[in-house]
Amino acid sequence: MTMAMRRLLAPFSRPAPALFALLAIAQAIFSWRLTTPHTLVFDEVHYVPAARMLLALSGPVNIEHPLLGKTLIAAGMLVFGDNPLGWRALSTLAGTAIVGGVFAIVWLMTRRTRAAAVAGLLTIVNFVVLVQARIAMLDGFMAAFVVLAVAAMAWAMRGDAGQSRWRWTLGAVLLGLAVGTKWAAVPYLGYAAIGFVLLKRGDPSRWPGLRWWSAWGLLGLAASLAYAATFAPAFFYASEPMTLARLIPFQLDMYARQTQILPPHAYQSAWWSWPVIGRPIWYFYEVADGAQRGVFLLGNPAVMWGGLVAVAACALGWLRTREVRLGVAAALWIGGFAIWAIIPKSLGFYYYYFLPAIWLSVALAVAIDRWRGWLRDWDEVYLVAAISLFVYFYPILTAGALGGPRAFLRWAWFVDWR
Repeated sequence: MTMAMRRLLAPFSRPAPALFALLAIAQAIFSWRLTTPHTLVFDEVHYVPAARMLLALSGPVNIEHPLLGKTLIAAGMLVFGDNPLGWRALSTLAGTAIVGGVFAIVWLMTRRTRAAAVAGLLTIVNFVVLVQARIAMLDGFMAAFVVLAVAAMAWAMRGDAGQSRWRWTLGAVLLGLAVGTKWAAVPYLGYAAIGFVLLKRGDPSRWPGLRWWSAWGLLGLAASLAYAATFAPAFFYASEPMTLARLIPFQLDMYARQTQILPPHAYQSAWWSWPVIGRPIWYFYEVADGAQRGVFLLGNPAVMWGGLVAVAACALGWLRTREVRLGVAAALWIGGFAIWAIIPKSLGFYYYYFLPAIWLSVALAVAIDRWRGWLRDWDEVYLVAAISLFVYFYPILTAGALGGPRAFLRWAWFVDWR
C-alpha cells in the first residue's frame, strides 16, 4: 500500500470512527446543492402532490403504493416547507442510512473495518445511491429500510437469547416498514425466513434462543403490525377515510393498480438489461435555474460491471469452500435481482435495480477482502477508478450547470444512454 493511501485510510482503522466519517461524507455529498433544480424532477410529479394531500389529510391519492414513503416526504415538507429542500431532505437521510447499513452488514460478515469501509465508500460512489438520495421518490426509503433490516438480522446472530430476539424483531419491523413504502420489498420477507433456516442449520449457535418457528412467528407478526401501522394517516382523511373493514380490500385495489397493463414508455427496459446498464434514465434534462442541467440515473460502471465479477467470484468461491460470507454476498444480489424476472409488472425501469445495485458493494467488499493477497495493490487501483468515475459523472448526477443542450453527449457513452 502506498504511503498516500495509508494516510487516506488512517481514519478508517477502527469501526466507529470509520462509520461516522463515512456517514458525514455521505450526508455532505448527498445534501450539496440539494435544492437544484427548483422544480419537480421525474416521479416527484407524483409523490410530492401525494405528500401534499397527506399533509392536508384530504383523501386517498396515488393509491398504487403504500403510504409510508409519501408520509416521509410530507414530514420533510412539514419541517422545511413545501419547497425543494422539504421535498428531498429526508431522502438524503435515507441515502446516508443505506451507507451505514452496508458498512454494518460487511463488518458483521468479515469483522474487518477495512472491508466495511470499502463497502461504504463504494456505496457512496455508486451513482444510483447518490441520485436516489437527492430526489423525492419512494425507492430510497424502501432501500434504506431493507438494508437496515438485513443489518439488524445479521446483528441478531450474535449476543444472548434476549438480544437475538429483539434484534431479529427490529429487523422484522424494518422489513414491514419497507413493504409499507413499496411492495418491491415483499420478497425480502421470504428471503429472511429462508436465510434463517439455512444459516441456523449450518451453525445452530446463530440466533441463540430462536427456533425456526419462533423466528418466523416474530417475522410475520412484527412485519405485519409495522406494515398496518403505516396506513394510520388514512384513517383521518377528510374524504373516504380508511376503516379496519376496508384495510384488506384496499390491498386488493393496490394490487390491481400495481399489475395493470401500462402503455409503452420511452425509458422502459427489460430486467435482464439492468446489470449491464442497458437503459439508464434521464430524470431531468432542461434549462433550469439559469443553466442547462441534467440528472442522469445510471450506475457507476466500475461498481456495476466490477460488481458482477465480484458476485461470480463469491458464488464460485462458496461452491468450492462453503464460506458463509461468500455465499451470503452472492445470494443478496442474486435474490434481489432474479425476483424481477417473475414480479408481475407490465413495464420495467432501470431504477427497479436500485437494491441489487446496492448489494454489489457488499459483494465487491467481501471479494476484495477474501482475495486481497492475490489482488496485491490492484484493489486500491480499482477504488481510485471508481472514485474517479464518480467525480467525472458528478455534474450530470446532481443537476450541475452544463455547457449547452448537447452537453449530455460527453457522458452518454452508448446510444441507449441518450
